[in-house]
Amino acid sequence: MTRDVRLYSLSTCGSCRAVKELLARSGLAHEVIDVDLLDDAERKRVLPELKKVNPQGSFPTTVIGGRVILGNDSKAILEALYLD
Repeated sequence: MTRDVRLYSLSTCGSCRAVKELLARSGLAHEVIDVDLLDDAERKRVLPELKKVNPQGSFPTTVIGGRVILGNDSKAILEALYLD
């Protein structure tokens, strides 16, 4: 089953880096958005998307299908990728 996988992250965040590595090892298609590297216009477009799924706006925020996973929760991410 194909799921949309999106990671909202910061380029300098260690927890974000760990989730990026986990997603890369999964071999599944995914999108990574390093919010701090976006230009102002893109950031203004992306931040409301992030706040819609995570009102706290914390990083990393991983969205897999309709499931939102906050932080570096590898167990929850793997479950959402493979078990749901």
